[in-house]
Amino acid sequence: MTTSTLPRPAEADNAPRRPRPHPFARFGLLRSLDHPRDVLANLTPNWYASIMGTGIVATAAASLPLRLPGLRLFATVVWALAALLLLGLTVATVAHWLRHPRAARGHHADPVMAHFYGAPPMAMLTVGAGTLLLGRDVIGLNAAVGIGWVLWFAGTITGLVTAAAVPYLQFTRHEGVDQRSAFGGWLMPVVPPMVSASVGALLVPYAPAGQARMTLVLACYAMFGLSLIASLIVITLIWNRLILHKIGPARMVPTLWIVLGPLGQSITAANLLGGVAAQALPGPYAHALQAFGVVYGIPVWGFALLWAGLAAAITIKTARDHLPFSLTWWSFTFPVGTCVTGTSGLALHTGSTMFRTAAVIFYAGLLTAWAAVAVRTATGSLRGTLFARVPDARTV
Repeated sequence: MTTSTLPRPAEADNAPRRPRPHPFARFGLLRSLDHPRDVLANLTPNWYASIMGTGIVATAAASLPLRLPGLRLFATVVWALAALLLLGLTVATVAHWLRHPRAARGHHADPVMAHFYGAPPMAMLTVGAGTLLLGRDVIGLNAAVGIGWVLWFAGTITGLVTAAAVPYLQFTRHEGVDQRSAFGGWLMPVVPPMVSASVGALLVPYAPAGQARMTLVLACYAMFGLSLIASLIVITLIWNRLILHKIGPARMVPTLWIVLGPLGQSITAANLLGGVAAQALPGPYAHALQAFGVVYGIPVWGFALLWAGLAAAITIKTARDHLPFSLTWWSFTFPVGTCVTGTSGLALHTGSTMFRTAAVIFYAGLLTAWAAVAVRTATGSLRGTLFARVPDARTV
C-alpha cells in the first residue's frame, strides 16, 4: 500500500477548517473582513467627516485671496470628488439602515458616536457651498443654485435637529459621562448651524428681494448665535478637562483640532453675512454688521492661532510615542479649512497683506493634511481595516 492510499486519521475529518477567503480578498481588497457585506454592517456617521474634509479643500481654494494657474480647476475636481463621495456614502447609509436597523439605531445611544451625527449635515452644506462657488462652472448657474438650495435646506434642517437632539440625549440618557469625557467631538452636533449661516450667505443674492431675503439673513445670524454660544460652552469644558485630566487616549488627540472648526467657521460666517447684509437690511444695520465681521473676526482669529499652537504641540508630543490612524484624523482637515476661509474673509474686508499671506500658509497646511489623511483612509478602506468593527468610545 502506497503512502497516498493510507487511510486518514479519524481526527483529521474533525479538524477545524480555515474559512475560505471571499473573492475580493484575492486582489487584496477588503481582506480584513470576513465578507464584503461587513462594510455596510459597520458603517458609522463619522465617515461623513471625510466628505467635510474633502469639500473644504475645494471651497477654501475658491475663497483664497490668491489666484494661481490651475487652482480653480483643481478645486473643481476636488468638489466633484466630494459630491460623488456624498452621493455614494448616502446610498450606503440608507442601505445600512435598511439591512442593519438595530445597529444603525444604536449609534445615538453611544455617548461618543452620537455626536458625529453632526457630520452628515456639515457634509451636505460643504458640498452645497462648493456647488455654488465651483460647480456652476460645470453644471451651469441655475442648476448650481437649485442644488445649493436643496443641500442648504437639507443640511440646515438636519443640523438644527442634531444641535438640539444630541445634547438632549447627552443630558438625559447617555451614561458614564463625566468631566473626563469632554472631547472635541462634543462640538460636532452644534457646529452645523454655523455652517448653515455661512452657506446661507452665499444664497442671499439668489433669494427673492424683500422679506424673504431679510428672513434668510436674520435666520443665518440667529444660527450664528446658536452655534457660537453652544460652542463656547463646550470649548470651556474641553479646556477644563485638559487642565484637570490631561491629554487622554492618544487616538482622541486629533479631535482637539475640531475646536478650530467653530472658531474659523464663525469668522467665515460673520464676514460672509456682513458682505451681503446691505442686500437685505437697512443701511445702519448693514454697515454695523459688515464692521462686525472684522471687529469680531480678528480677536477670534488670535485665539484660533493660540489653540492651533496648543493642538499642534500636543499632537507632536503624542505622535512621538504613538498616534494610531483612525477616522479622527479627518479632524486635521475641515477645522483647518474653516480657518482658511475665515482668514480669507478678513483679508478681503481689511486688505491686509498679513491675512492674505496667512490664508495661503494655512491652505498649504490644509492640503498637506488632506493628502496624508485621504491616502491613509483610501488604503484602510480598500483593505477593509476601517470597516472591521464598529468603533467604540476608544476607537472613533
